[in-house]
Parts: sequence; C-alpha cells; structure tokens
Amino acid sequence: MTTTAQALQFKITYSAINADMNEFHKQFDAALKWARSEAGKDHPLYIDDKPVKSLSQPIVDLSPIDTSVVLGRFAAASAEHVDLAVRAARRAQKAWGRTHWQERIKLMRKAAGEIRRRKFEIGAVMSLEVGKSRMEAMGDAEESADLIDYYCAVMEENNGYVKPLGKLMPNEKTASVLRPFGVFVCVAPFNFPMALSTGMSSAALIAGNCVVYKPAQDTPWTGLMLYECYKAAGLPSGAFNFVTGLGSVIGDSLWKNPGVDGIVFTGSKEVGMRMVKEFSKDWPKPALMELGGKNPAIVCETADLDMAAEGIMRSAFGLQGQKCSACSRVYVHKKVAKPFLEKLLAKTKAIVSGDPSSKDVFFGPVINGKAVKTYEEGVALAKKDGKILIGGGRMTAGSFAKGHFVEPTIAELPLDSDLFRKELFVPFLSVGVVESLDQAIAESNKAEYGLTAGIFTKKKEEIEKFFDEIESGVCYANRKTGATTGAWPGVQAFCGWKGSGSTGKGGCGPYYVSQFMREQSRTVME
Repeated sequence: MTTTAQALQFKITYSAINADMNEFHKQFDAALKWARSEAGKDHPLYIDDKPVKSLSQPIVDLSPIDTSVVLGRFAAASAEHVDLAVRAARRAQKAWGRTHWQERIKLMRKAAGEIRRRKFEIGAVMSLEVGKSRMEAMGDAEESADLIDYYCAVMEENNGYVKPLGKLMPNEKTASVLRPFGVFVCVAPFNFPMALSTGMSSAALIAGNCVVYKPAQDTPWTGLMLYECYKAAGLPSGAFNFVTGLGSVIGDSLWKNPGVDGIVFTGSKEVGMRMVKEFSKDWPKPALMELGGKNPAIVCETADLDMAAEGIMRSAFGLQGQKCSACSRVYVHKKVAKPFLEKLLAKTKAIVSGDPSSKDVFFGPVINGKAVKTYEEGVALAKKDGKILIGGGRMTAGSFAKGHFVEPTIAELPLDSDLFRKELFVPFLSVGVVESLDQAIAESNKAEYGLTAGIFTKKKEEIEKFFDEIESGVCYANRKTGATTGAWPGVQAFCGWKGSGSTGKGGCGPYYVSQFMREQSRTVME
C-alpha cells in the first residue's frame, strides 16, 4: 500500500483541533489495515544498504495496546555489527561530505516527500507500536517531514554556512566555512520515534555527516520506515545505517567506537550525562543531548480557568504523559485553586481511553511494563505525601486486559513532595497551591530540568516576568491547545536548559544544524 497526501489539504499538528477529519479517518483506517497485514515479519539490520542478519535472539516488537500482538521481529545487533556500521559510515562520509550542500538538501527534500507520501502508513505503525492516538501519530509523521524541510531552508538561508570575512591585505581572501565532523551516532527514544529520529539524523545528514542510527528498543518498526524513506530518496549507501539492538548490549559500543565523531541523543538524563562525561577522551567531541523534563504550568489569579484547564489536561495526558514536554506539575494561585481543580477534574473525567488507533480515543497505554511500575510507584508516593484527586489505578477490564493501561492521575501535594521534582514520564500530574507568582516561579525553578513551561494569566507584566525568570528553554503563555507541549519546526525552537539539554540550542530552531559542523577559516593569497 502507498498513500498520498493529496486528499488532505490541511496539516495535522499536535495542536490541530478544528480540522474536518472525515477524509483523515478514511485514509488512516486504510493505513491501519495495511499495517496489520504487514505485522509479524522478520527484519534485518541495514548496513551500507545491505540487509544483515544476526545470530542473536531477535527483538520481538509487541504492541503496548495488546501485548499478544507481534508487530515484527528485528535483528539484535552485536558490537561487531556496530563496528561494521561505523566503518560503512566513515567510507561513505568522504563523498557525502564533499557533495555540495545544495545537492545534499535536494536529496533530503526528496526524503521529506517520501515521508509525506507514506505519512498515513507511518502514523498507523506508530499508533500500534507506541500507543499514540491518531492525532498524535499523524502529528509525529507530519513534523518529521517539516523538520527536514526546515533544516534544508536554514542551510539555504545561511548559504551552506560559507561566510566571507575581512582582509588584512589587499590580495587576501578569507572565508569562514562550517564543515561536517564526520560520523554521528543517533540514538532515538520511543515517544516520538519518527520525528525525533528524523530531526536528529536529518540535521546531521544535511550538514554532511553520515549516521549510524539506533531506534528505541520499543519502536524498531517506525525506525525502519525512516530508513526506507531515506533509501527511497536516493541517499548514498552507508550514509544512514539502521542498527537495532538492546541498549544493554550495543549501547556503549555505539558511542565509544573510536570511529564516531559525534553523538546526538534523546533520552534519560542518567544515560545522557554518562555519555557527556565519557565520550570525549583524546579531544572534545560534540555530544548533543535532549534529556527530559519536569515541566511546570502556572495558573495565576487572573487566568482564564477554562483555557488553563484545557491546556493543562492536553499537555499532561496527551501521549499518556510520555513527552519530554508534558506538563507534569501545576502551581495554582490559592484564590482560584478550587474552581480551577473542578474544571481540570471535569476535563480529565471526560477523557476517552482505549485502543488509541480507534477513531475517537484520546488516551492509550503507556509503553511497557517498566512504565507501569513507575506509575504505580508515583501513585504510592502521592498517597503517602498528599491526596489522589482522580485516577491512581490500572485499567485491566475487557479490552484493557492485554495492554499497559493506567488511569490519568492528578494528585494534590505539598510543595516539598519529591513528585514535583522527579521525572516520571507517565500520566501523572502533581498540583500545588501557591501564594503568588513569585512563589510559583521559585518552585518551578527548583527542578533540575528546564525544558518547557507555561503560564495562564491576563496580565502582560506577569507574562514578561515569567519569561524573564523561568529557567526553561521553551515557554508558552495562555496556550489552550497545550500548556507546555506542541512545539513545531520553525515555530518553536525546542531547547532544554539545565538538566534538559547540553548545548543551549534546540531542535526545531535556527541554530540546530550548525551544531553538527565545525568551523574552518580559509585564507587564500591572490
């Protein structure tokens, strides 16, 4: 099956709420039928564009919606396979790095076109593999194509990062040229398995690097579809190598291989910090990290409470709270705490839970059993520290029986609870009552993370104070479609501060691609 975008004249983003969805659902249903017919197949690694088998036990890709459903069996790479992939990337990079940047972006735009052509297939696979709702899955696919196009446009706007400089002598001609590092290892997470994989890898490729790519253990099928799109676009052999495997087996061998010049990683702070500390040995190497968040929303005394409740509910429970940008804590002014919570609880009670590949379901399963355990530990701590207002349990009856389903949960807690600072990455929202905006900002900044943050207020001066004092890279004010979520390429740069990022320059923004290059000054005496 191949699908086309021509029937849809609008774009599905994470914030799209007013589109006519009839044609969308028709095409999504067809893609689901295709995905289910393709499930259960065996898949090799792809190194230098050649299928490579493994003697190890395969990774069995199970759906979190129903763990009896096998989506595929994927080869489990060894350290030797990783070394083969790095060597292939190094061989290919010599020619790819010399390819004029205009030719590189021409091929990369073809890759964006391939993603758009297959976006319903990609969305259907993500829905089954991650447990994304249809809107979340299609937003992920759409963002992937937009990321490539945006990074290509940034490259064009900067003339391939070739900039004439001044001269000290009349016959001197000097230019600053940004050039690729060489080979990047790209390690992707499960929650945005297409968009984050595409964003990280495409920036590296556009800059002239070659890539060894490892998708998350829970989402190898989506990662394979990215490889297929790059291949269909005509990327040269070895430019993008697809390596599936267990992190415990090949994780270290990926980024510790001496042939690797840089790493780009989205995942846990624990793993990312170890990479940052241990990656550079003989000389400093780039380690581009996006390491999660504990994102606050502040509800001021003058806030539109309906807007605040809607935006916070969407950010807290979209994709079951499994977003780096998810709203996981709220600081609400004491004068509006009661009416705000009433509205928030009403909206949470109205959430439709179930099989997220179904037409009208908003809330699906968490990704795996480990996430369920984390959720249960959070609930236990909330019962000890404060009060569960809604949720707190597993969903196991009927159609929920074979999946990783838990209830969307809100707890009112004292401000000193660890749940305001510990990242859970599950559908759990902590609410605290504050005396003032100053206190809310101070409490927000106590967390070690600084990815996204939101505020709801009718006072411009409070918005400005929030922007000036909050320690977060992505800030929103009065955003009904998502209090802390919904960044889009070229619209909101997605940059983590503090424990949320390593470089101070984020994906989706104008400075991201340049991080995959290093500067060379070129002087010619004429």
